[in-house]
Order: sequence, then C-alpha cells, then structure tokens
Amino acid sequence: MSRIEPKLFVVSGPSGAGKGTLVALARKRRPSLGLTVSATTRKPREGEVDGVSYFFLSPEEFKRRVDANEFVEWAHVHGNCYGTPVSEVRRNLQAGSSLILEIDVQGALQVKEKFPEAILIFIKPPSLAVLEQRLSGRGTETPASLAIRLENARGELALADRYDEVLVNDDLETACSGLLRIIDTYERN
Repeated sequence: MSRIEPKLFVVSGPSGAGKGTLVALARKRRPSLGLTVSATTRKPREGEVDGVSYFFLSPEEFKRRVDANEFVEWAHVHGNCYGTPVSEVRRNLQAGSSLILEIDVQGALQVKEKFPEAILIFIKPPSLAVLEQRLSGRGTETPASLAIRLENARGELALADRYDEVLVNDDLETACSGLLRIIDTYERN
C-alpha cells in the first residue's frame, strides 16, 4: 500500500466555472481534506466566531501581517481584505492533512510562489458560451458586470497553462471524480 503524503492543492478558475461547488462536493466526499481559517478585516456577522469562522483583524493588523509576509495570498474584495495565513497552511500539512484551497487565479499564482510544491488545478468551463450561460443563469449579473466577468475569464483562461492540472467542468459528477483522482495521484507520488 502506498503512503499518502499531505499536499497543498489550489483550485481556481474563472467565475462561473463551478469551482466552489466542485470543491464543496470534493470535501463532502473526502472530509479529511483540511480547511484553513481565513483572515478578514470585515466585521463578524451574527454567529461567527473569531478563530473558527475567520480571524477578524483590524485593517492595521491585517496590513502589518501583509508587510510581515504572513499570508500565502491576500486580496482586497468589496471594501475588505481577505487572506490565507501561512500558519494555517502549515498547521494542516503538519497535522498530516492534505489541504484544498479555492482561490482566484492571481491568488493561486501567489500561493505557488510561497509554496512551490503546491499543486495548482485550473477548473475550466467547457466553453465561453457555457460560461456566459452559467453566469447569466445566476440572475445576479447586469449586462455590464457580465461583460466584465467574461473579459476577466478570457484573461484567466489564458493563464491555465501555468497550472499543474486543467480540469473541464462539463458535468459536476465527472469533474468531482476527476478532481479526487488528481488529488489521489499527487498524494501517492
């Protein structure tokens, strides 16, 4: 029997590729996949617990940690900062758990700089037409925001060759099986 080596997997792709749904399904089927607690500058919502839901930081503390290089990746989103602490990644890997992060394309490339051994998995839609249908089907996009997301997707798709693996999400069940096969292969190598 081959030994399982804990690995850091980073899943990303354009908005609408289905990466969040895919990662949630993979974690449901493989609960041993570790999960990090992210840091944020936003205020806690009702029921959220510091250190469990997020690490809630002041903007000054977040900036101090950015300057101290304490995040694997971070971004400014909707007026708040979010980041994945290096300590959370190390905690999971040292505990013997493989870890799966769902991060945008730019964040994934940041992770690869800090953790060169990370396995980057790009989730690709079957086509731009399907991606547009998925985004339109959400009912959350204006024509202007849809155009921006599609333009961003074109740029992100152009970066797929910088990833270790590319997985087309044409069918959720098939894509989830493919994702778990990729994870199994790398854990055993």
